[in-house]
Order: sequence, then C-alpha cells, then structure tokens
Amino acid sequence: MRAGKSDTPKEVENLIVLGYRRMTPREKLERVGKLNRSLRALARAGIRQRYGANLPETEVRLRLAALSIDRETMIQAFGWDPDEHGL
Repeated sequence: MRAGKSDTPKEVENLIVLGYRRMTPREKLERVGKLNRSLRALARAGIRQRYGANLPETEVRLRLAALSIDRETMIQAFGWDPDEHGL
C-alpha cells in the first residue's frame, strides 16, 4: 500500500487497511462524503480568511467553485473570471 514515505507505523497502517476492507460499500461512500464536506468547510474558511468574514455567500460559492473548475468554464457558466477577481 505504501506509495511514498509515511510517518505511520506499518502495524497501524495494516489495521487501517483491515478496517477499510471490513467496511461495506455504503460505509466507504459515507466516509468519502464526510471527508469531502470537511474539505469544503476548510476551503470555505480559507476563502473567508483571505477575503473577509463578511464576504457575500454568493462570492464564497463562486470562489469555492473556482478552486476546482477551469477559468473558461467559470466565465461561461457563471460570468465570473477568477483571474479578474482572484482566488
């Protein structure tokens, strides 16, 4: 399983893998969903930290989308240019 260096002891890593193998597909999807929600929450917090806590929700959503959507699509779909407004 090791792709690179890890600070996790091999025994602990084996227990983690075993735990994932015992999960049902539904449990794995739920875990991925929770991780994605956590990632979005962290990204939103970073956006608010950089651009201000009073940033309108619409702009937070646009900036969040711009993190994973290319510039051309952002302009075409939302009329919002990340290069003009900054990420």
